[in-house]
Amino acid sequence: MTKKVLISTGGSGGHVIPAITIYNHLKNTHEILISTDLRGLAYIDKNYKTVLINTPKLNNYFLLPFSILKILFLTVKSFFLLKKNNFSILISTGGYMSLPLCLAAKILGIKIFLIEPNMVLGRANKFFLNFSRKLICYSKNLINLPSGINHKLTTIKPLIRKEYYDSGTYQKQDNLFTIIIIGGSQGAKIFDELLNKSLISIAKQVSIKIIHQTSEKNINILKNFYSQNNVANKVFSYDHNLNKVLKQGDLCITRAGASSLAELSFLNIPFVAIPLPSSKDNHQYENAKYYKEQGCCWIIDQKNFDEQKFENFLLELVNKSQDYMTKKNNLQKLNYQNTWNNVNQKILDVINEN
Repeated sequence: MTKKVLISTGGSGGHVIPAITIYNHLKNTHEILISTDLRGLAYIDKNYKTVLINTPKLNNYFLLPFSILKILFLTVKSFFLLKKNNFSILISTGGYMSLPLCLAAKILGIKIFLIEPNMVLGRANKFFLNFSRKLICYSKNLINLPSGINHKLTTIKPLIRKEYYDSGTYQKQDNLFTIIIIGGSQGAKIFDELLNKSLISIAKQVSIKIIHQTSEKNINILKNFYSQNNVANKVFSYDHNLNKVLKQGDLCITRAGASSLAELSFLNIPFVAIPLPSSKDNHQYENAKYYKEQGCCWIIDQKNFDEQKFENFLLELVNKSQDYMTKKNNLQKLNYQNTWNNVNQKILDVINEN
């Protein structure tokens, strides 16, 4: 009899990307359904079976009583969803949106597996650690990990979407050194207003191309800015084929979400991480630090950003300095055994344990 698995996710792409990757790893051997909130639904296309559990945030003290009541209602809804469909496994990618489902799964005695893609254990995952069978993560050195639970820890290679493995070799469209800026579809002020001045300065010395992800409202502003300064460019907000876009890059400047860094690393693209200073428990910095310690990236502190230093540093990288080439070689070594089949087998082994 085919085991039924519910994957709980939602919120940002950082939670949803691991969820849809797990879905694709298990879809041939298990019956899968993804539970998500409204925000997460925007990242999931119609090829995936989904159900909406729109858990409210608990960060508004004025609305807290109403939020708790809604979570209790959603826990009852989750209880009947799990029971009616006879799910035997719940996989949670963390976040507040997992609360009702994890509570209901615990009541029903359903096996709970937690996914932690960040280098800092998330608060929801930490809360449900005692209820779970396994915590699946990328490193044994997770920050905020309670003592005495090492037996629950299982490490795998970072979860990469299947299309990144399947895209094969890709030829760049031109010979220009291409810098990709990933500010997220919501954009990031430092990426849109500070970096581009430095990039124009670089472009006056070396021929480069800029591929820049920003918010919808800034697309035309940035396009005009680059074009007026005679810099080859592509500016966009969201692209379902981001793997093909990334493969055009020689260097990426990015935030430090776990999925973004894992995919850049897998594609062997050296990256400059500018972690979001306000990220919860400073997890973006810790994500970037993991790669820096393995000689695979550079980290820039947004709070102490120095435009002139950044220009000098970037110019060295554009000229493919020894430091740049070393990072590229180290990325290749890091992902030596990261294959779809290897990761697939590890996941199956974990969730099929008795």
